[in-house]
Amino acid sequence: MPSSKNQFLKDASGALGDLGTLLPLSIGAIGVAGLAPIPVLLGFAVFYIATGLYYRLPIPVQPMKAVSAVLLTSQVSAESLAASGILMGVVLLLLGSTGWINWLARLVPRSVLSGIQLGLGLLLAYMSIGLISTSPLVGVVTLSVLVLILRTLPHLPAALLGLCVAVALGTLMEAPGIELDTEQFSTFSLPDLLSLSVWREGFSILVLPQLALTFTNAILLTSLMAEDYFGAKAYRVTPARLSMSTGLANFFMALLGALPMCHGAGGLAAHYRFGARTSIAPVLLGIGLFLVAVVPGGLALLAAIPTAGLGALLLVAATELAFTKRLRTAKASCWPVIGITAVVTIWADPFLGLLTGMIVEATRAVWGRRQQIARR
Repeated sequence: MPSSKNQFLKDASGALGDLGTLLPLSIGAIGVAGLAPIPVLLGFAVFYIATGLYYRLPIPVQPMKAVSAVLLTSQVSAESLAASGILMGVVLLLLGSTGWINWLARLVPRSVLSGIQLGLGLLLAYMSIGLISTSPLVGVVTLSVLVLILRTLPHLPAALLGLCVAVALGTLMEAPGIELDTEQFSTFSLPDLLSLSVWREGFSILVLPQLALTFTNAILLTSLMAEDYFGAKAYRVTPARLSMSTGLANFFMALLGALPMCHGAGGLAAHYRFGARTSIAPVLLGIGLFLVAVVPGGLALLAAIPTAGLGALLLVAATELAFTKRLRTAKASCWPVIGITAVVTIWADPFLGLLTGMIVEATRAVWGRRQQIARR
């Protein structure tokens, strides 16, 4: 049992573990889509602090990935973005409050979830390689430091030390960071949501692509992994409560300019891998994001982190997410289900992976029963 001082340091390090996903997507949306940085960062800050205080575990908060991808590749108005957050909030609150999300969760076999988890982990690993390639030396050195500390000196705060190495080496080599207008400040302003076209665009372009990913990754897998990591301590981390907390955050904060947010299995793997074990990690990260948003020069601090260093963090987290104990101990009869689900998740998306995996699992179960009958 680590001392309280050592655990605090590990929680502080674990708090930084998910920056490899959080910063590229959120800051990318700010820079490319022209979102106001202060409301976006304050949204994450408030949701992270509330999440830590409620769940009492290092449950993550992340940008909704499908929404972020659309923002980075298409022109979407701020009004449509706000409408999508409100609509997503309503859907998730409905699923959580009625208990329908728990019913849906019971229908999904563990082998299918393992396949989705493997596929998402490999996708994050691919994304991390792209980040590392922006400055390979910085990325490889940072990754080496992280692996060395995690393997040989696990009592040290690996993510914290790794980021320090990345910033120092990146400064010396002038490695590129995340592009961000550090002079951009804004005030809160309520979007005009009176036009029906705003709601139609938000639902069709942003909400529909995101719902499947939120259901599989942010709710089902996060709940399952929390149980794996923390056992009885994760009694609050149920699909219904994750759906409710995500719904509340988006419903109330979308109007204020926050980016649509959710929980996520990859973020949980990242926090846990780098030492987070208590609510201290999300609360600390929330406080840090709050200070970055309101203190002059805070945005410049984020922009100073080399992209390659964030990629190194993300690669470690992706490995933790993909290659779990459940995967290593899976029965041989489950391997085809896991493999096919992972391939479809990578090739298409998690929702199609979910549907395909359930069909393959049902086929496997029927074939297994027929084999048993034939042996009698």
